[in-house]
Amino acid sequence: MSLRDTVLVTGASGLVGAEVVARLAAAGLPIAALLHKDSTIVRNDGTVLEPGTSVSGDIRLPGFGMPDRDVDDLAERVGVIVHSAATTAFNAAAADYEELNVRGTAHAIELAREWDVPLVHISTAYVCGSRGGTIGEDELDAGQAFANGYEESKFRAEQLVRTAGPDLKWAVVRPGIVTGASDTGVIRDYKNLYSVVKHIVEGKLRTLPGRYDATLALAPIDHVADVIAAAVLDFESAAGRTLHAVGRDALSLREISDVFAEYPSFEVATFVPETTFAEAELAEFERKSYRRIGSHYTSYFQRRLAFDTTRADILLGRPAPPTGKEYLRVLLDYCLESGYLGALPGDALAHNEFDGSAR
Repeated sequence: MSLRDTVLVTGASGLVGAEVVARLAAAGLPIAALLHKDSTIVRNDGTVLEPGTSVSGDIRLPGFGMPDRDVDDLAERVGVIVHSAATTAFNAAAADYEELNVRGTAHAIELAREWDVPLVHISTAYVCGSRGGTIGEDELDAGQAFANGYEESKFRAEQLVRTAGPDLKWAVVRPGIVTGASDTGVIRDYKNLYSVVKHIVEGKLRTLPGRYDATLALAPIDHVADVIAAAVLDFESAAGRTLHAVGRDALSLREISDVFAEYPSFEVATFVPETTFAEAELAEFERKSYRRIGSHYTSYFQRRLAFDTTRADILLGRPAPPTGKEYLRVLLDYCLESGYLGALPGDALAHNEFDGSAR
């Protein structure tokens, strides 16, 4: 190995970042983990990781706000930067999107240029905005509109990377909706889509604007981390390319509703055309849930799309994992067993191959 073999990972304590750290460390690469608030890196399965180097910093600041001594040290050791840190909330303030997602990426670009090292930038598949159809890995600006500030900020961040000029060596990985492990459904953090599912199956969101042929692109956490790690370990193949880290199958709302109906304890929401949905007609408890949770995600219930994964599949040397109805059952069964969707009798689980052993 060269002297500059360390990988600087921002967002190392996040769900995706922790799994990337684990894979790169397992491959023998020294890790420098940039940490802001969380001092502990916990893997998706609950395992605590000890990175080779922990660095205190803030992506909102130039040089990530790292102390000069750390900057000098890392400048001599870092061979690639993985920029994973971002806010993924759909209801964040505009200033947070600007400072964290856009300006944070600009600072990552500046540091990669200063150190003359490659940058692997973690974006999102939903930079496609409100587009439909099949989204190519190379496509970015098609004049699309965006459903929320998160999508728009990640679009702008990716634009910064792509237009940075020839002195920046880059690769972009776009995860879909990050969900539990492909084989067990295990997930460390129940966020985003999980919150909507919880409100639906508990009967707190009974009517939502949407179309039953709309599709969701689920992305098992292990697959997302595999694609990012592969982009680092084989950067020569990934350089200048964008890779979709999503599952093989796009699930329609009809398929999702059919699976929900297999669970005796689950409520199943009714999706109605956006033109006929009336928030004012909802019961008070449901109106509160819609305003707090549902309204931030209903744009995902309107889009019928799929993401091409050709380049990601080639880089990994295998196709993306299946993410159809059986995978959804695995996710839901884990949510039940973990207590996220309530402690229920064994016969409340949908049929799958899980044998009840510890995960």
